[in-house]
Amino acid sequence: MFLSVLSAADPTEEPTAPTLQDAQESANNAASWVEQNWSTWLSIGLRVLLILVIAAVLRVVIRRTITKFIDRMNRTAQAVDGTALGGLLVNVERRRQRSQAIGSVLRSVASFAIMSTAALMILGTFEINLAPLLASAGVAGVAIGFGARNLVTDFLSGVFMILEDQYGVGDTVDAGVASGEVIEVGLRVTKLRGDNGEIWYVRNGEVKRIGNLSQGWATAGVDVTVHPSEDLDRVKTVLNQVGEDMSKAEPWNERLWGPIEVLGLDSVLLDSMVVHVSAKTMPGKALSVERELRWRIKHALDGAGIRIVGGLPAQQDEETAPDPTAGMAAPSAYSNSASPQSQTASPIAPAAVPTSVTK
Repeated sequence: MFLSVLSAADPTEEPTAPTLQDAQESANNAASWVEQNWSTWLSIGLRVLLILVIAAVLRVVIRRTITKFIDRMNRTAQAVDGTALGGLLVNVERRRQRSQAIGSVLRSVASFAIMSTAALMILGTFEINLAPLLASAGVAGVAIGFGARNLVTDFLSGVFMILEDQYGVGDTVDAGVASGEVIEVGLRVTKLRGDNGEIWYVRNGEVKRIGNLSQGWATAGVDVTVHPSEDLDRVKTVLNQVGEDMSKAEPWNERLWGPIEVLGLDSVLLDSMVVHVSAKTMPGKALSVERELRWRIKHALDGAGIRIVGGLPAQQDEETAPDPTAGMAAPSAYSNSASPQSQTASPIAPAAVPTSVTK
């Protein structure tokens, strides 16, 4: 018995070749398994195919809808381009970049939501337990959120800045950490060109406040400092004439959004008085208006003989006679021989020698 078992377990024995009956039996088993499960696999395949088709169609429809919406925004911006309103209030490049950024964000979010939902539905069709997968995804999301919180903050801040239209390309802004003209608006970084030509890369999450100098209107203010003896009514007449002439001249009639007003005296000092002139201008044009206004005011006041003062103290009108003793040195105390200084500096006289007494 023991020898028969050893002989049966002998590894040197060659395996027997499968017979035709064994192959037929294996084929019958496979055919019976396919016959029993083909309906299940066909049902699963059809479900997967239906999910993919619906997801693809829904994704295409949503992306085309978003694209048409963005194109309509661009056509609205181009419709007012070239008109007075378009030249003053609408920046086509800014609207185009803003609409493209919004469209890119919406398309990406829509695609991610649709494809991720389709993937989860396909896994559920194969009867895969999604609870561990969802739990792992939640843990991974929390870990990524903590590790890349600055990136998420920058991205969310950029999305809300674009949606709220806080600034755009061509605007002059003060972001706190940097200031300049906006040349590109991104979801994570905003590029600014400074006054000296440098380019600032500002992360959107670091911007706590935004001062937009290109929205609404700006104010140009000029202080005119004249001599206190000048006639204020005459000064006001000259300044009003300067403002009226400038409001009719090109291109200042488009940059000025209101009349140039003489607001009155800001201060009255012993040697000067300050008259303030103000005007409402296009956004971003206040500095050029101020320079031109100063130029015209200076020419007008010179032509009218009105003196401008400021900086150094005003010179007196009447010249006083020169003091003849201004170039003379002060008298020295040593010139008087009776003064204590002279007596102290004089040499001490030698003591007298006593004479001998004769007996």
